[in-house]
Amino acid sequence: MSKMMEETERVIEQEEEKEGLVKEEIWSWGAGTEGQLGTGKLQDEHQPQLIHSLSSFTSISYLSCGGAHVIALTPGGRVLTWGRGTSGRLGHVEMVNCLHPKYVESLEGVFITHASAGWNHSGFVSDTGYVFTCGDGSFGQLGHGDYVSRCSPVQVLHFKTRHVVQIACGMRHSLVLLKGDTEDLIYGFGSGKRGQLGISDDKQKSLSIPHVTLGLENVKIRIIAANGDHSAAISLNGHLYIWGRAFCGASDVYRPCRVTADLPLIQVALGWNHALVLTGDGEVYMLGRYNYNVPTGIQNDNLMKHISEDEAVMQRVIDFDSRKVVQIGAGAEHSALVTDDGSVMTWGWGEHGQLGLGDTDDQTGPRIVSLCNEQSRKPCVGRVYCGSGFTFIVRT
Repeated sequence: MSKMMEETERVIEQEEEKEGLVKEEIWSWGAGTEGQLGTGKLQDEHQPQLIHSLSSFTSISYLSCGGAHVIALTPGGRVLTWGRGTSGRLGHVEMVNCLHPKYVESLEGVFITHASAGWNHSGFVSDTGYVFTCGDGSFGQLGHGDYVSRCSPVQVLHFKTRHVVQIACGMRHSLVLLKGDTEDLIYGFGSGKRGQLGISDDKQKSLSIPHVTLGLENVKIRIIAANGDHSAAISLNGHLYIWGRAFCGASDVYRPCRVTADLPLIQVALGWNHALVLTGDGEVYMLGRYNYNVPTGIQNDNLMKHISEDEAVMQRVIDFDSRKVVQIGAGAEHSALVTDDGSVMTWGWGEHGQLGLGDTDDQTGPRIVSLCNEQSRKPCVGRVYCGSGFTFIVRT
């Protein structure tokens, strides 16, 4: 590149910064045979692919990746979905796969502030606190009082007069968070046979009407999470609560139980057999293990206290060469994170290329993912999102 071209690009970048314009890149890799990578191809990708199809839309403010579909939100509150379309999880009326991002027409005119992609259902929350769901409803996970699937988002009337701020969709269940002046409430609906609804001391087969999760009275909640048959929440004072299917073969937890760890936790990401948590100091800890039975890159000299004698300990993931971690993500059996210098790191199950390292090998510890692009010369701020066997990165 000539000096004149370099100077011209530098001036353009300065002007964009002055005007508040931000360059954004969206990359994906891993399982892609249902169109979930947004590349327009029905194939797995072992290395990061720059998603050009999203360049025609405005910036992406949030992503959620499910079993084989993706939900994206724009800063203007519009909703895009793509990937596997069976059961109506994309909300496009037609229950077919969608290879490229497409607006959900029935939500046009509604400002969506939060969304979640489950295994085969989806949930959306508006700025007015309304909840909409679509997709598979055979376990009551849509919350409409029946077990019927919907191919277009339908408002959950149970929350019509309540203000919901977050939704989290798991394998066959859903959680929503209501913020109040004096207390916060979490509601659960769908399958509860592993305790993931947190509404009883005993097994609940399924519930199609939302019920309050017990055991969190007077706890102010920062964030909720759901994946597989697991549920979790982090309180404003940094405490982690988990319920549902237990880790490492322990007994299932039917009410939220606080993980005993003297750490200031700010994020949680759930897989099928493990969970990652992030501290305010930029350290990462893991609960559980991966099924393929390889070492998990943890530091065994940093064991934390655990819920009970037969529950999995929470262990610290290995050091990141003095980097601090700013965000975490978990797929079915792989993990990803972003560090404070913009590096993306992955490890775990790699069968579909979801680690982005150019192969299908499993990895025992975090490895840096190379995002090769001439335009990515400057340090970037990244956000990582994991589906069951695929990964997305949004870089600005």
